[in-house]
Amino acid sequence: AEGIKAYNKEFPAKPKNREEMLEAVRNDGYALANVDDTLKADREVVIAALRNNGRALEFASDTLKADREVVLEAISNGPYSNRHTRGRPLQFADDTLKADRELVLEAIREDGRALEFASDTLKADREVVLEAIQDPNRSGLQFASDTLKADRELVLEAIRNRGIELEYASDTLKADREVVLEAVRNDGRALEFASDTLKADREVVL
Repeated sequence: AEGIKAYNKEFPAKPKNREEMLEAVRNDGYALANVDDTLKADREVVIAALRNNGRALEFASDTLKADREVVLEAISNGPYSNRHTRGRPLQFADDTLKADRELVLEAIREDGRALEFASDTLKADREVVLEAIQDPNRSGLQFASDTLKADRELVLEAIRNRGIELEYASDTLKADREVVLEAVRNDGRALEFASDTLKADREVVL
C-alpha cells in the first residue's frame, strides 16, 4: 500500500502509452498497480516491473502469475538490499506454482519464510523444509507440517541455527531435554518455549 501511495504521489497521472508505462515500471515496479488490465497481462511490461520490485507480481494478470519464468523473475528480483523479503513474491503466484518443488526451493533459498506460501505437500517435504531452516534470520520451521515439527533431527538442525525456533517444535520435543538444552545454548530466550518440567530443571536454566 505504501508503494502504491508513493507511486500515486510521484506520478499523479497515468502514463499515456506503453512506452511511458515501461519507463514508469522500470523506475517503480509498483506502478504496475495503476495500469490497465491489458498491460498487466503484457509480459514485457510485467517483467520490467518485477526487475524493479518482485512484489509487483501482486498486480500481474492471473495468466502471468501462472507463468513459471515470470514468477522466477519475481522471486529473484526487487529492492531487497537487506534481503529480508526475497522469495516472498511466491505468495502471489498461482497455486500450481506453489506446488512446483524446484520453484519453491528457489524461493526459500532466498527467504526460508517463503515456505508459508508453498503447497501443503511441500510443507511436508523434508528436503524442502531442511532448506527452509538453513538461514538463521529467516527460518521457515513455523510453516512446516506438524509431522516435521516433530522430527527430532530436523528440529535439532533448526535450533542449532536459531535456538528460538523451539517455539515451533512439537510439544514432545519441547519436553526433550537434549533438544531444549541445544536451543538454550544457542539462544537463552528459547527457555520460554520449553515444557514446564524443563523450565524447572536446574541444568537447563543455568
